[in-house]
Amino acid sequence: MKDTPIPYEVVSRHIKESNIRNIGKASIREIKRLINGIEKETGEKYVRMEMGVPGLKPSDIGINAEIAALKSGVAAIYPEIEGIAELKTEASRFAKLFLDIEVEPAHCIPTVGSMQGGFASFITLARLHKGKDTTLFIDPGFPVHRQQHIILGQKFDSFDIYDYRGDKLRDKLESYFSKGNIHSVLYSNPNNPSWVCFTDKELRIIGELATKYGVIIQEDLAYFAMDFRKDYSRPGVPPYQPTVAKYTDNYILLISSSKVFSYAGQRVGIMLVSDKLYDIRSEDLLRYYTTDIFGRALVYGTVYALSAGVTHSAQHGLAAMLKASNDGTYNFVEAVREYGHKAKIMKKLFTENGFRIVYDKDEDNLIADGFYFTISYPGFTGEELLEELLYYGVSAIALSITGSTRKEGVRACVSLVLRDQFPALEERLKRFYEQHPTG
Repeated sequence: MKDTPIPYEVVSRHIKESNIRNIGKASIREIKRLINGIEKETGEKYVRMEMGVPGLKPSDIGINAEIAALKSGVAAIYPEIEGIAELKTEASRFAKLFLDIEVEPAHCIPTVGSMQGGFASFITLARLHKGKDTTLFIDPGFPVHRQQHIILGQKFDSFDIYDYRGDKLRDKLESYFSKGNIHSVLYSNPNNPSWVCFTDKELRIIGELATKYGVIIQEDLAYFAMDFRKDYSRPGVPPYQPTVAKYTDNYILLISSSKVFSYAGQRVGIMLVSDKLYDIRSEDLLRYYTTDIFGRALVYGTVYALSAGVTHSAQHGLAAMLKASNDGTYNFVEAVREYGHKAKIMKKLFTENGFRIVYDKDEDNLIADGFYFTISYPGFTGEELLEELLYYGVSAIALSITGSTRKEGVRACVSLVLRDQFPALEERLKRFYEQHPTG
């Protein structure tokens, strides 16, 4: 029996009792539940890197705006499906000031987190044109987007970006688009889980091909402006958050409040639908909706059926935070820069103890230090590494559940790791290195 920081027998027993057939393929929530049980029995605190949730205090700007809205009586009133006017106006301003794009307020739609925005988009886009029935994922990606397709019974295809950076991306995308069955593409930028960021050249390639083939790009900006290598925090001043919207009108941008505003608990985000896409007409939509206009089908058909609107007070909270950001009185990027600082330290601790960074570059540049990073260890698959790290009081998720082809890797999230845990992390990694010599 191994001499590990967390008693080997306890971890083994909890894994067995969890009835998870393969720990390496377990979902994020299953890993969380497993570790909660081990921590409760042993009293030992894990270095928790499995959950991609905020680890910082939310802004008082949003909280105070919600309190004021609740006191004004909004809890008794159904919110409009298309969103409150203040939020739509500030979302449109935010698009101009931080993305340098024009989106009418009418086309800025609040959603119950960006996950619901994606879900609504998948449903509606799959019905826009009869012959286009498949989503293309540029992986690795958020596992739940796949799960959404599975429960909807919708088709999807995917490829891993690792081997198709730069000019190689054009031929790869065209090989899918030319088939004629792809209605949309989904990717996150910065990327969950790898933290790679598309370059402007890559975004241009995606945009040009989207226009050429009539494909809609769903750009998940859950980690808006969190590529800390550049300062995207100043409203109306370049550089701006990179986006495919600079290169095509065929886009839906999903903006979350969860990470960048540390507002995950309120489940509120924004879906920015390009002015051109919103007004596209297709008779094929009439098979499912009472309108042939895409934007109206999306909002008054799909979003309405999913949630009948977004919590009234949460909309006021997000509107206030967007307004403060737009006015330059609140620097939302500075508020989350701590994630980058922690990632730099943590990556150093791992690499000094035999680990390697899996997704390590954006073309020729090293990836940013941010919310996530990916690691591997010689001699282990990602699934094996995930299970082995549990005995050392360190948690993560395997890249295999994200659509990645890098089967040797795991994803680490820095958000819930406290700075006072760094000594424990270092000691546990040293012990792992000693007990797993790489030769």
